[in-house]
Amino acid sequence: MKKTFMLLLCVLLVHWVMAQNTFVAKVINNQTKGALKGATATIPDLKISLSADTAGIITITNIPNGKYEIEVSYVGFAKSEKVYSFPAQHAEQPIIIGLEPSGGELAEVTVQTTRTNQNLRDIPTRIEALPLEELDEKSTMRPGDIKMLLGEATGIHVQQTSAVSGNASFRIQGLDSRYTQLLQDGMPLYSGFSGNLSLLQISPLNLRQVEFIKGSASTLYGGGAIAGLVNLISKVPEKDPELTFMLNGTSAKGADASGYYSQKWQHIGTTIFGSYNYNGAYDPSGTGLSAIPLTKRFSINPKVFLYMDDRNSGWFGVNLTAENRLGGDMQVIDGKPDDIHQYFERNKTTRFSTYLSFTHKIDGESRINFKNAIGYFDRTLSEPGFDFKGKQLSSFSELNYVRNGGKASWVAGVNLVTDHFTAQPPQSSFNYDLTTLGAFVQNTYKANNWFSLESGLRLDENTPAPAKPSSGLFILPRVNALFKITNDLSSRIGGGLGYKMPSLFNDESEQEGYRHIQPLNIGATRAEQSYGLNGDLNYRSALGDEAFINVNQLFFFTRVNRPLILQNNSFINGPGYLNSKGAETNIKLVMDELVFYLGYTYTDTKTHFNGLSMPQTLTPKNQLSFDATYEIEGICRFGAESFYTAPQLLSDGTTGKGYTTFGLLVQKMWKHFDIFVNAENLTNQRQTKWAGIYTGSLTNPNFKDIYVPLDGAVVNVGIRVKLLNRAH
Repeated sequence: MKKTFMLLLCVLLVHWVMAQNTFVAKVINNQTKGALKGATATIPDLKISLSADTAGIITITNIPNGKYEIEVSYVGFAKSEKVYSFPAQHAEQPIIIGLEPSGGELAEVTVQTTRTNQNLRDIPTRIEALPLEELDEKSTMRPGDIKMLLGEATGIHVQQTSAVSGNASFRIQGLDSRYTQLLQDGMPLYSGFSGNLSLLQISPLNLRQVEFIKGSASTLYGGGAIAGLVNLISKVPEKDPELTFMLNGTSAKGADASGYYSQKWQHIGTTIFGSYNYNGAYDPSGTGLSAIPLTKRFSINPKVFLYMDDRNSGWFGVNLTAENRLGGDMQVIDGKPDDIHQYFERNKTTRFSTYLSFTHKIDGESRINFKNAIGYFDRTLSEPGFDFKGKQLSSFSELNYVRNGGKASWVAGVNLVTDHFTAQPPQSSFNYDLTTLGAFVQNTYKANNWFSLESGLRLDENTPAPAKPSSGLFILPRVNALFKITNDLSSRIGGGLGYKMPSLFNDESEQEGYRHIQPLNIGATRAEQSYGLNGDLNYRSALGDEAFINVNQLFFFTRVNRPLILQNNSFINGPGYLNSKGAETNIKLVMDELVFYLGYTYTDTKTHFNGLSMPQTLTPKNQLSFDATYEIEGICRFGAESFYTAPQLLSDGTTGKGYTTFGLLVQKMWKHFDIFVNAENLTNQRQTKWAGIYTGSLTNPNFKDIYVPLDGAVVNVGIRVKLLNRAH
């Protein structure tokens, strides 16, 4: 018996020893090939973390058999996150892990929009990302909303839809805003009736990243992404707490106050964001009409994060936004109407949303995610003699499975989207219910070091169904390829199908104010269907130890069949198709503390109806932007920017004037507070300087297309107080 026991003990001991593995890696700068002393390797599942020695060598012992994700990080470099299998072949040989310098490198970020949470440079789908460092600068320029943040992105054009209320939407690659999805943390809520004011009601202070996909992306999140999507990624609590307040005032009678708090404990965390935004009615041109309306807005967004154990985590949040926006005749806004001064536009809105996200980690490669969002939106639009009141209740639910393997990654899932709109009489005929049930699968296959392929397929069923041929059922394939031609040169080529269910909530309805718009019969109107193609070349290289250059050249093409057009106050399918094609050029040069950025967009968008070709209105063919920033981290920042917008065809058949704007930013940082001064449109370009903005009388104005800013030069001054600093 004793011998048997000793033999069994020896067998167990040998098995235990054999089950303990060693991970040896050398961490280097992928640009210079030099060792990174002090780099850190972490195995989250085992709660192990070690640092590299002077030669950049990391050795982790006593790793059990299995698959584990190992994170390798170094200050100033992009993190490496890969899954390794143990026992490993050739375990005695160190693994070379090259990290890319992150200074000025927008591509070296982890993106969420494709659901795989992979490094941007390894994803075949072309994604652009604005990381926290750039959002920090943008938040000082316009703390109250994201209108400027989106408007300064290449290929995106912000279009003002009201002359006196400031309402605006955005177009990607020349396509109407109804073809673009706006997401918050991967959940599409801002669409339809609630999407028209979303740009003006979202603050950038609690965002940590913004991701753009241009071109058909319907396979990712369903219909409506013919032009692309924008995903706003919120901040999450970190180990170090953060408490930040921002106060801002503008020369255009504006004032903003906002605060953000976050902290993470062992099993729970929280973020809380709140803001109050005020703007007095502003008329810099003396037209008697508000270029900026009287605005009062309050927002609160608390979230609770739960970290149950190593495998289960999630969060729940709510968002409440209430706004009262009054534009029009300045005398009416001041409460002194008379027989002549009567015109006004009032927007009263309430937005309430709930968000839920839960993740179960199966192992180092696989996880299950569940997301749910419910949105309530109440809006009253009032004009003299007319009120439009409506309520929207929408929801989004998704269950997906993600597997990130060494060669292939898979995402498969199902989602349910509901949209219920109710208008008060006499507009009850605008009421609708729309339900979309979707299933999707996508695969990313890394064939070798130089070629990766991402393919996806989505099946959507819509109820009620539009008119034939699709009858509510849409099959949407998508494919993208990544070619890493050299270490410095890569290319992405892709395309896919898309669709958009018929809806009367779009830019044209906003411009008309819904007063004369006729109800839409979804069952008698065809869905808009599209196909899109895009391809790019991306070159990036180090220019010495402290300089980088990144050049990206994109070409795009999208065709939309039977686009909805407004004819005699009714939306009908156009007798043909719409084409949008063009190119984007982005050049970024980083020279230590000095950064230069040049962006150019060429857009050619035309309708082809009944054999006739016509350019699309309010779509500039050429846009050029230049930005220069000098920053000493933690001390100061200086920035200068300029934007040129080419002439645009207007709806009355005339051509608007091209214009150039210029801006400056100065920011001084200390440990616990920043002071910033920002000036926009210093060239004081205003449409009212060379043309009227309405015809008819001041009592009953008929507004023209707005294609140039109306507020002119605006200077804002603010202070950001950081009572608790997050470690960087």
